[in-house]
Amino acid sequence: MAVYFGTDGIRGVANNSLTHDIAFKCGNALTIVKENPKVVICKDTRISGDVILSAMSVGIMCGGGKVVNCGILPTAGLAYITKLYNADFGVVISASHNPFEYNGIKIFSSEGIKLTEEQEEYIENLFNKINLKTGREIGSLDCDNNAEEIYLNHLLGTVKSDLKGLRVVLDCACGASYKVAPAVFKKLNCTVIEKHTDIINGTINDNCGSLYPETLINEVLSNKADIGFAFDGDSDRVIACDEKGNLVDGDKLIYVLAKHMQKQGRLKGNTVVGTSHTNMGIEKSLNNNGIKLLRADIGDKYVRELMDIKSCVLGGEQSGHIIISDIGTTGDGILSALQVCSVLKESGKSISELNDCFVYPQVNININVKDKFVVINNEHLQNIVEESREELGKDGRVMVRASGTEPKIRVMAECKDKKMAKDIADKIAAIVKDISDGKYLSE
Repeated sequence: MAVYFGTDGIRGVANNSLTHDIAFKCGNALTIVKENPKVVICKDTRISGDVILSAMSVGIMCGGGKVVNCGILPTAGLAYITKLYNADFGVVISASHNPFEYNGIKIFSSEGIKLTEEQEEYIENLFNKINLKTGREIGSLDCDNNAEEIYLNHLLGTVKSDLKGLRVVLDCACGASYKVAPAVFKKLNCTVIEKHTDIINGTINDNCGSLYPETLINEVLSNKADIGFAFDGDSDRVIACDEKGNLVDGDKLIYVLAKHMQKQGRLKGNTVVGTSHTNMGIEKSLNNNGIKLLRADIGDKYVRELMDIKSCVLGGEQSGHIIISDIGTTGDGILSALQVCSVLKESGKSISELNDCFVYPQVNININVKDKFVVINNEHLQNIVEESREELGKDGRVMVRASGTEPKIRVMAECKDKKMAKDIADKIAAIVKDISDGKYLSE
């Protein structure tokens, strides 16, 4: 089992649980997997980005690899560049939606797709087998100043019509989308109200972006915008806000896109992929439109894996990771936002009209814990969860899982009765806190 790799690469507090030594070993391991690899690499706007990127690059070069540094670039942009450049690997230095003190390492295959768990574990097992070249066999580094423009042109190419007339708010989270997102929407003739594009202080995701939608709602309403989008730090996820100030999460965006793609004849098998977190109401709304939902484990790489197995072209998560595989290889917040705007333009309808699905009341609680593995494996907690599932029956769901990127336990409860969902989620959250504090320890 991998120690460093979680649900979305390696993640940790920079210079604490994620050190330059780990970054070096990870980079060097790639040169054992593939001799003299070509590796494209980028970062988001975190202050620690240069440290982790440099250490990773040194590890690659020491093992004879060639590094192409693309600078600040959204994760999906790096995935696109990896495939376009025929690189052996793509690496993104980012902790995505996590607070700015965190950082992370995401690795992509030559096809611009995130590595599987098995591939990540294989790489991790090579961390202590250092590969050091000498003389002319030592690798090199090039800086690429064209990657952002190439990615921007790719985004433009996914939109078939002018978006003139749309007023759009963009919250860029002081992150990797700070330049390219406003630029592409402006090139498509939208009126753009841009927020949180200041990257000077490195305070990415600090009370802004997809996890803090209050600013987005206020800006949409005050500017009488047609729609607003909030990205996370590396722009691989997006949430929206409709013209009335209502949030439109990833589940609802997938519903809107699925119906439109079905009409276009693009929705293979009339099937989309969600996750175990996808709202039951979304599933029923899709079914009412003749669309089937398949559920993958939480994590966009698991969504992508199931999409490949079932030959689906649309999938994603409630958190806003959306993959449209006939125009992108991984979750892409900017691309997804552009496609939603295309639906608005082509349909002549507002986002609130298009989002006519119904959702079950869903309560989500995140609890900080001392040891998430001790908590999630606790027998008392498992018994309480099973009792709660029996109480809800077929018209509700309970899910308790350990975060793959933070020391947290995530609790979700949903059913038709909002109070009942809240009561069950609160009960389980209280048990989680007690276990973390030393109560109900399994023998």
